[in-house]
Amino acid sequence: MTKVDNTPIAPNAHRLLWAGFMAILAAGVGFALRGGIFDNWGKEYGFTGSQLGAIGGAGFNGFCFGIIIGGVIVDKIGYGKLVVAAFALHILSAVVTCMATPSNAYNMLYAGMFIFAFANGTLEAVANPLVATVFPNNRTHYLNILHASWPAGLVLGSVLGWVLDDKMNIPWKIQLLIYLIPTVAYGIMFMGQKFPKSEASEKGMKLGEMFKDVGVLGALVACALVALFFGSFLQLFGIGADTAKVAGYVIGGILVIAVGVITRFSMGSVLLFVLFITHALVGAVELGTDGWIQNITGNLFTSSEGKYLFMWTSAIMFGLRFCANFIEKRLGVSPIGLLVICASLACLGLNLASGMTSFTVALLALAVYAIGKTFFWPTMLAVASDRFPRTGAIAISIMGGIGMLSAGMIGGPGLGYAKDRFAGEELNKTAPAIYAEYKAEKPSTFLNIDATSTYGLDGKKLGEAKDAKERTAAQKTVVAADQQGDRRTLKADAFIPLTMAGIYLLILLYFKSIGGYKTVHIEGTTAAKTGSEKVAA
Repeated sequence: MTKVDNTPIAPNAHRLLWAGFMAILAAGVGFALRGGIFDNWGKEYGFTGSQLGAIGGAGFNGFCFGIIIGGVIVDKIGYGKLVVAAFALHILSAVVTCMATPSNAYNMLYAGMFIFAFANGTLEAVANPLVATVFPNNRTHYLNILHASWPAGLVLGSVLGWVLDDKMNIPWKIQLLIYLIPTVAYGIMFMGQKFPKSEASEKGMKLGEMFKDVGVLGALVACALVALFFGSFLQLFGIGADTAKVAGYVIGGILVIAVGVITRFSMGSVLLFVLFITHALVGAVELGTDGWIQNITGNLFTSSEGKYLFMWTSAIMFGLRFCANFIEKRLGVSPIGLLVICASLACLGLNLASGMTSFTVALLALAVYAIGKTFFWPTMLAVASDRFPRTGAIAISIMGGIGMLSAGMIGGPGLGYAKDRFAGEELNKTAPAIYAEYKAEKPSTFLNIDATSTYGLDGKKLGEAKDAKERTAAQKTVVAADQQGDRRTLKADAFIPLTMAGIYLLILLYFKSIGGYKTVHIEGTTAAKTGSEKVAA
């Protein structure tokens, strides 16, 4: 086996890697803390599962705009300015979220989550291309290390949530502010560093050239999700649902045309188009599920056990993301082969989790799921960076944005809708009279589709039933129906990685037909030489 030169191309490569690590750690801590206080918001403000899913979804939607906008402009304005902007937005997010009151809770929490996610996306627009550039010969390994910070943040945030919420009953607003500690740390670590240029930037490529591999096909994937977002987002400003939907489609269409114009209507790479679609599924199943899994497992067992299980799966991801190099180089598994295995395991794990009835079984089932989802996100970024170097930061930034926006528009709200639907159906089937008493006032909807016949359970009444020390017969029936709804939700969720496994298998066969998976470099550049810029953070 030929030894690959894994030497980084910049003397401060590892400093930049760990600064990026700390930035994504801050995002993970904030995400876990928010996930742990979903039940607090439900009880305090009476939100339904769909409403909580929409708020949680904003924690992904903003990421899309942060990473795509950042990815497009990062080579033009410099990394340091984006880091400063992200730092300021993280502070603003804390202020807005803590302004929530019973009269404005939904809007304030939604806005706070959106701003938080925009800051996270801006940081990944810096970290992902940066690590891909300074470690050009081993991107899968180092991007997995970079993204090991995400589960590390989830573990840390979950531990803090367990102690501060379950044990000490600290107000949720104080809990939420904890993520500002790693925020200050990444700001210090990035300050005054020199950043190398990407291959595309070194080659002096113009924006239109960098967008050509994305093309109209890639733009269609991203802009379809953008259209869905604006169709929902504009309704927050009093715009009617139908008008907002049309406006969303218009905005998405204009953006597709804009990409067409700057690329002279290049159709783009079919492979990148498929990768974009698949990454939308990655976002839905990985991050969408992560946003709800504490709530679901806490509902099936206890709140504390739900946090333990979340920490368990996150710890598995953290450890395994340091093993990507061993799997790829020592075991000879290509990045695409690794993704086929992971998707199959994720599907199996979710199916096993849907039937878990004891904490021990839950540990095993969720371990399988955690192993499966571990390598999805960073390996997909590595594949896009390996195969489409002339896109610079653009392709991997759009890919990350698609994943996050899918989690926000499909994964998070979709699972919230599924929970409402399945719990409501179960209670209506077993006890129609009790269902009539406990059903929510407003119907649950998904993807701007009218579903007036789908009613979830009232958040406050459900919370009272769960918290009751001695439940009445009706409350026991309600809780049982809600738990059965969660099981059906996990089983439905398993169809996403099943679809991904099929797509990855087809991509694997494609690479075998052209001689195997190889890293591509732009003509006139090398993996070991690049320019640099100094950025004052």
